[in-house]
Amino acid sequence: MRSRGDPSDLPRLRQAVDSRLAQLLARGQHPDSRIAAAMRYGVLAPGKRLRPMLMLLTAQALGAHEDDLLDIACALEMVHAASLFLDDLPCMDDAELRRGQSTVHVAFGVDVATLSAVALLATAWRITAAAPAIEPAARLSMVTVLSDAIGPDGLVAGQYRDLHESSTANVSLAETINHQKTSVLFEAAFDIACLAAGSGGPTRASLKAAAAELGQAFQLYDDLGDVELAAADMGKDTHQDEGKATLVALLGPAAARQKLHAHVERAHDYLWQAMPGDTAVIDLTHSLFSRSGAASVAPRRGD
Repeated sequence: MRSRGDPSDLPRLRQAVDSRLAQLLARGQHPDSRIAAAMRYGVLAPGKRLRPMLMLLTAQALGAHEDDLLDIACALEMVHAASLFLDDLPCMDDAELRRGQSTVHVAFGVDVATLSAVALLATAWRITAAAPAIEPAARLSMVTVLSDAIGPDGLVAGQYRDLHESSTANVSLAETINHQKTSVLFEAAFDIACLAAGSGGPTRASLKAAAAELGQAFQLYDDLGDVELAAADMGKDTHQDEGKATLVALLGPAAARQKLHAHVERAHDYLWQAMPGDTAVIDLTHSLFSRSGAASVAPRRGD
């Protein structure tokens, strides 16, 4: 297992994901298709590419090859983007700004945004099922992982609860919503990395726990930004959570920030258990939370 944690590798990896996404979503066969144009518009807009990078860095740390998983990492980003297309619709969160540009339904219409999201999910499954460097049994398991993350116990459930139950949520329900909205795709990233590397048992369990902590931390980070920042700073609409019983609303910003800090610490502990001696994933996750004060949690380097 390597021990590196080289932050200079992160821009290269992100560029690899961006370049491959552009290739996979090329409009060559459908040059006049508004669906293809909307898919490219929403997916290729500047984003963190956090989920595919988590998958690739974890797979590397566990002994798999980055190139073998690049397409599946891009498929995961397509799933994430599709969920944003749907979340932003007028019947959902009714958002107008995402990643610093108009949301897909504002730019292309509600019909095209909805159909584009479905097309992205289908494309993601096809890419995963056809990945040439992955054994067939592992590919089947990866498709199942993505399906479970999207389905009635995953993103769909989280969005439904956010729409219909969040106004009266308690802390426990708010955490469940956060898990289903956010943690499940982190868990999918780690699970697919484990499948590619043939890792299971304690490693997979530690990464599952890390995904749960990261999902809670990331949603707290996002909810704090919704309260504290302007849309220009977030790159998307803010004050969208007014009237919802988010953890920030239930606990207050100061307590929510402390809770965020604790989730990041625990996530780093689990990541270290799963991949001792490797700091690349910790470096990536550590860099995400500087706005909310959690960056004071130093990445572990060999202690």
